[in-house]
Parts: sequence; structure tokens; C-alpha cells
Amino acid sequence: MDIKEKSTPKDKLLKICVTAMFAALICVATMLIQIPSPLNGYVNFGDCFILIAAWVLGPVYGFAAGGIGSALADLFTGYVHYVPGTFVIKGLIAVAAALICRAMLKKMSKISVPAYIVSALVGEIIMVGGYYLYAALLLGKSFAGAAASVPGNLVQGAFGLVCGVVIIKIIAKTKVLNKFSTYAVQ
Repeated sequence: MDIKEKSTPKDKLLKICVTAMFAALICVATMLIQIPSPLNGYVNFGDCFILIAAWVLGPVYGFAAGGIGSALADLFTGYVHYVPGTFVIKGLIAVAAALICRAMLKKMSKISVPAYIVSALVGEIIMVGGYYLYAALLLGKSFAGAAASVPGNLVQGAFGLVCGVVIIKIIAKTKVLNKFSTYAVQ
């Protein structure tokens, strides 16, 4: 797979605009589309769109879209104490997904689904572990208390992984991203 990195001012501006649109989409998808979970919470489409942003925009712009969009969702919904952690954790999902997907696609140019699955899995493991450590070390919960959020975050991560892979494959089939200098979509 040939990954093109355009650097004209027009292309950079387009990438910034798409990043801002992904951040807004991630924020809205996190806040408004909530599906009740049997584990005392809900799952949302935020992680799904973080993964897609990572695969389309790469690690830097993906970090910005995922971190900003998710942190804004926490801010707007009253979880201010999670904003800094969410910014970093959700941004790291994008960095891991983008870099792993890119590396795997270079080795297996014809088969993209395993690259999407593995990169999303690693990103979501970072999310689960990141929130566990954030709650235990920075929010003052005990390690046992922080562990209570792990099952719900695992469900959220699995939901984001499945939806992200399905949606990116649909997007790839439409060829809509051929107009952009995309990072790792095929």
C-alpha cells in the first residue's frame, strides 16, 4: 500500500478541517448515541470514530481528534475530573491504532481487516488500562475500586472495535476517501 503524505498548505488545511469534523463527530457520538449496557453504564460510538479518525488521519491528527472530541464530551456531560485523562487516553487509542495499522498494512497489502482488528484491539486495551490507572492513581480510588470500571470499559472497547472495523470497510468500499490523502484506508 502506498501512503501518500501531501504537504501543500491546501492539503494541510483540509486535514485540519477533517480533524475538527472528526473531533465534533466523536464528541456528539459519545454524548448523544448511548446504548444501555448490562454492566451499569452505557456504550457509545465515540471509540468507533476515534479508530476511524486514526486510520484516516494518522497518529498526530488522530490523537487530536480523539483526545479533543472525547474530552469535550466529558466536559459537556459534567465529568470534568475525567477531562485530562480522557484527552490523553483517547488520544493514545488513535496513536496506537494508526501506527499498528500502518505497519501491518505495509506487510500485508491485500488484507486490511486483520490490521484494523489488531490495531483497534491494542488501542482499546490502552483505553481499559488507561482508565484503570487514571482512576487508581490520579482520582484517588483504590486499585480494587478502579477495577470496578474494567468490565464496562471492556464492553465499550469491544463495541468500538466491531463498529469501527465494519464502518471503515464500508467507507473504503465507497471510495469516498480517494479524494483525500488518507493514511491507512483500503
